[in-house]
Amino acid sequence: MRKNLISALYSICEAEPEAYALVYGSEEYYEIQGSVYFFPLWGGTLVAAEVTGLPEGENYCDGHFFGFHIHEGGKCSGNEDDPFADAGEHYNPHGCDHPNHVGDMPPLQADRGYALLIFFTDRFIPQEVVGRTVVIHDMPDDFKTQPSGDSGSKIACGEIMENNM
Repeated sequence: MRKNLISALYSICEAEPEAYALVYGSEEYYEIQGSVYFFPLWGGTLVAAEVTGLPEGENYCDGHFFGFHIHEGGKCSGNEDDPFADAGEHYNPHGCDHPNHVGDMPPLQADRGYALLIFFTDRFIPQEVVGRTVVIHDMPDDFKTQPSGDSGSKIACGEIMENNM
């Protein structure tokens, strides 16, 4: 994430991020890379994600939105059918319907393969997601289809780690 943006977020939150994930794409989407930071704020979390290399659509009207979720699993590994199968399902400790899982987050909006998303949530604090994964899907979340918003395949993943800076 750009240094000036991080500095601004430190100022807003008056703290360092307590957790972060370095995101990378699957073999098919090897150009995807990015960072997601989790700052403690107001009893919740300010999430800041910056991702590059996202696939661009064939034309102006498609390919700009990507599902973005915290998953319950702790590893970005998998198998031939699903390179991030070990990320598991959406993080949903309360058994809520989608889109009210703790791990449901706003979609990434990409322009020319670049996405920047900053939002606040009171669904979790940073320490509650350490050891889980953040996943980018190839389709936008429709916010209604159960159990995961019909957001398609997992194309990128990052393991959420405690920030020991």
